[in-house]
Amino acid sequence: MAPKPRAGLLDIKPYRGGVSDAPGFAAPTKLSSNENCFGCSPVAIAALHEMDGSIDRYPDGGVQQLRDALAQKHNLPAGQIVCGCGSDEILQLLGKAYLREGDEVVHAQNGFLSYKLIALQNGAVPVPAPEDNMCIDAASFLSVITTRTRIVFLANPNNPTGFLMPGAEVRKLHAGLPDDVLLVIDGAYAEYVRGDDYEGGFALVDKHDNVMATRTFSKSYGLAGLRVGWAYCPDQIAAVLNRVRSPFNVNAVAQKVALAALQDEAFLAKSVDHVAHWAPWLVEKVSKAGLKAWPSAGNFVLIGLQTPEQADAAEQFLAARGLILRGMRGFGLPGCLRMTIGTEDENRTVMAAFSAFMGQ
Repeated sequence: MAPKPRAGLLDIKPYRGGVSDAPGFAAPTKLSSNENCFGCSPVAIAALHEMDGSIDRYPDGGVQQLRDALAQKHNLPAGQIVCGCGSDEILQLLGKAYLREGDEVVHAQNGFLSYKLIALQNGAVPVPAPEDNMCIDAASFLSVITTRTRIVFLANPNNPTGFLMPGAEVRKLHAGLPDDVLLVIDGAYAEYVRGDDYEGGFALVDKHDNVMATRTFSKSYGLAGLRVGWAYCPDQIAAVLNRVRSPFNVNAVAQKVALAALQDEAFLAKSVDHVAHWAPWLVEKVSKAGLKAWPSAGNFVLIGLQTPEQADAAEQFLAARGLILRGMRGFGLPGCLRMTIGTEDENRTVMAAFSAFMGQ
């Protein structure tokens, strides 16, 4: 008899990333995974090339240099920073460390898929907080909190909707939570946010024991292939994460390249400025094409078609022209597509294709 996994694990639908290929195109335009359209910093590429012949040693298990650099950049104590194989790993570790059978995990109705998976993988129950036209507030989250709630995941900005919860609402949400509930503010797209009223979590972590904030190098820094993420958390949570993570969970190449990318502020500014310009342009053009688009604080735009069938047809129409967007059926939004903000040429090409699709 074959070994049996824990009950319920085989019922979980595995996470699937954005499609990367289009039949008939050797180099299609991939706008399905919210990657940086400029790639990564040339400084980071130079650091990668310098790794030749130096990968036979184990990496620094404490990721000290990178943590020190992050601490200096963000004016944080390095001892409260934990690095991981992408911020996804850190979120997974939280589930492993803090969830028990029957616990509840609260997330936005249209939040990042990993939150639901983390709950199910650990025998917990995912509980969606209702949204209103892709928007959510503190009251909505607090309306589903129970005595069994253990973790609240808040992606801010949210993926896939692009919604940004104002800082006052984030603080209201935290204030309404019991002290034994952990609020996780996932800032995967934090660098793209413009404006003063943003609560990324660092200030709350400084004042409270039940908040932590995560960031990633995958989006604005363009290092998705190296998988580097980090968290800023209270001392006791950092101590827990450092006990459940793998001893060498951030490889040597990733550490060195991320450290280099962190120094190239010009590249980061270029990436952020590009998104700030093209996100509203795309929303406007989508609306003129007769479709729905929601304002986004990330490097992507959620596009609503009239029906799920029309969304499927649009996805196929674009793919036939080498343009890959992300269908949202797996996110529970079957009538939508998500488009990563690309280069100027890519953005214009996709909008021209949408106009052609709608004019058929």
